[in-house]
Amino acid sequence: MSLAVCPGSFDPLTLGHVDVVRRARSMFDEVVVGIARNSSKSPLLDVDRRVALARAAFAQDAGVRVEVVPGLLADFVREVGAAAVVKGLRGGADFDGELPMALMNRHLTGVETVFVVGDPALAHVASSLVKDVARFGGSVADLVPAGVADAVRDALARA
Repeated sequence: MSLAVCPGSFDPLTLGHVDVVRRARSMFDEVVVGIARNSSKSPLLDVDRRVALARAAFAQDAGVRVEVVPGLLADFVREVGAAAVVKGLRGGADFDGELPMALMNRHLTGVETVFVVGDPALAHVASSLVKDVARFGGSVADLVPAGVADAVRDALARA
């Protein structure tokens, strides 16, 4: 059985993320959505909320599970026995940011990274932009799975 890890902070989970995970699932028997704690970012949603939202979004997707990446992605990939890491690309800038990480993960684990080109209709959807639009009162409901827009709005109201 082939297993891939699709890692990210998913702060918040977007329809672009969902698209990439589902495309990955068409290539692998199982996909683990690995929700990471990114030390260089201050998350809007805490990790437990991100996990709950992702589990709800993929509840009907057989072969997709959601777990927390507690530390180094390379260690997590080894622990779950992944054959690959899957990363989505919206454009060239994403590739430029992802390539060094892919090379480092291969160096540390021998596991390859598979890049999945996202749906062009979602190329403008990024977690940071979703947060910015929501922060200024714009609707993000059509950019995120059910429940995520409310979670973002609630978190911004508390911030």
